[in-house]
This record gives sequence, C-alpha cells and structure tokens, in this order.
Amino acid sequence: MKGKILFVDNTHDLLIKELTTLGYQCDYFPTFKRDDYLNIIHEYIGVVIRSGIVLDKVMLDKAINLKFIGRVGAGMESIDVHYAENLGIACLNSPEGNRDALAEHALGMLLTLFNNIKRADADVRKGIWEREKNRGVEIKGKTIGIIGYGNMGSAFAKRLKGFDANVIAYDKYKFNYSDEYVKEVTLETLFLEADILSFHVPLTDETHYMFDDAFINKFKHDFYLINTARGKVVNTDSLVKALISGKIKGACLDVLEYEKFSFEEIDSNTLPESYQYLIKADNVILTPHIAGWTVESKYKLAKVLLDKIIEVLKKST
Repeated sequence: MKGKILFVDNTHDLLIKELTTLGYQCDYFPTFKRDDYLNIIHEYIGVVIRSGIVLDKVMLDKAINLKFIGRVGAGMESIDVHYAENLGIACLNSPEGNRDALAEHALGMLLTLFNNIKRADADVRKGIWEREKNRGVEIKGKTIGIIGYGNMGSAFAKRLKGFDANVIAYDKYKFNYSDEYVKEVTLETLFLEADILSFHVPLTDETHYMFDDAFINKFKHDFYLINTARGKVVNTDSLVKALISGKIKGACLDVLEYEKFSFEEIDSNTLPESYQYLIKADNVILTPHIAGWTVESKYKLAKVLLDKIIEVLKKST
C-alpha cells in the first residue's frame, strides 16, 4: 500500500477505483462527524472533500502526513488554503469539470426568466391560455456583464456567442482576456452598460456581500441578476429591496446565502422574510445549487481531480 486517502464526501466511483488500482487505500466513512475525522486524519496522505467538513487550522494541524486536499468542484471556502499551503499541502479543485454544465444552467435560467416559461407552464397546466401576459424579452441586443472571468465566467460567455448579445466582463485579478466571446472592461464600465449581471466569483472575505445596496445603486440601468457562484456573494435583503423598487427586474438564483457551504439542507421554516419574498416572486427563478450538477459533470469533476492528484503524488514519491 502506497498510502491512505480519506474520502469525506461521496463522489464518482472513478476516483476511488483508479486510486485503488494505483495502490492507495481509499476510505469512506459516511456516518463520521468532525470529531471522528480529527481522530484519524493523521493517518492519511490525502483528503477528498466537497463540503462535508471544514479543513481549518485545528483539523490541518492534526493532518501531519497530508500531501494533498482534493475538492470535487470549484469552491475552496471550506479549506484554509493559505494555512494548508504553508504546511506544504497541495490544494486542488476541479472547476474544469463542471464549467460547461454551469454555463448551460445559467443560460437556461435566463431564458426561463426572460420568456416567462415557469409561469406559462403553470398556467397551461391549469387550463389557462394567456399569451400577452407571458410575452417575453430577448437576449439579443442586451449587454451582459460578467464578474469573474475564470472557468465559469468564460464558459458562460461562450454559450452567449450565438445570441448576438454584447458580453463584457470584469475580473480584478485577470487582464488582457478580450476575445471573440467577451470584451474586458472596468467595473465602472460594467455599472454603466450592463442590462444583465452574472456572478462567477469564489466566496472570499472580499466577495462576501459584494452585491449590496451600494453596489446595486451604482448601476445606470435597471438590470437582471444571475447568481450561480455562492449565495453569500449576494445580500438577500438588498436584492429583495431592489426587486421591490424595480431596480432589479428579475433574478436567477441557483445559490442562496442561507446555505452553509454548498449542498446542505435549508430549513424553510426558519428563514427570514426576504426568502419568503423570493419564493413567491414571479420574476425570480430558483434552483437548489444544481448549476454544474449533471451526469456528465459528475464524471468530469472526478477525472479532472484524479489527474491533478496523480501529478501531486508523482512529485511526492
């Protein structure tokens, strides 16, 4: 046996199968809690997670043999990446695996909102045949502003190419990426021009509640919001206030700030008034953090992460 790898969350069988074939013992304990992991993590050279536990300083200090942390997906907010890397632990994720699925989902939500598909479908099922009430609007000619032009933002821009929209993007940490799909702009330009805003940023101290009252008020035009990033990027109270005033004309939300990390259950009975508003609003499309959650992406997320893990293990032997 070359070493033990701990799987905290369930993922595609490919990862365990291939790593086992390579000579690693792969353990998965679906009933374990945080304290259980604290007691055994010192035994492992690798950990594969989604969002089941937080790998903070306390946990990492116990992980004295850890060579890598593999995140099945993009978001790294459940890992103290800076501390882990200072300990010499490679922190890996696999956004390449679900960027296409997420981009398709974001586009699907926007089309659903623009064409009143959800409401029209409900009407027809009730025997109501209302055409004028459900007249839609077109993506063509609209200016779509993307914030965050990494794997997800760039994949979304590519999906928009055939719609004859004006696609612009702002990324604080990337430069010179204008191409056939997008035009790089400043944040100030995005505020002036955008009719639709789509977030594709990680959740960090910098992006937490980035979308608040002050941010919204900087937009010249009334606009639509798409958030397939992380729920806490958007201040829900600010969003609802802007939906009521009409500053925001509609919203597509695959994530909500009430989630703990990504996929954990939400208790609807304890959520605030803003959430109650969202679930009743005709101009809000909600999905349960499934952008990027396809049959194909489940495999690709595992394959991308597997390749990165193998590279780390090769270097460490």
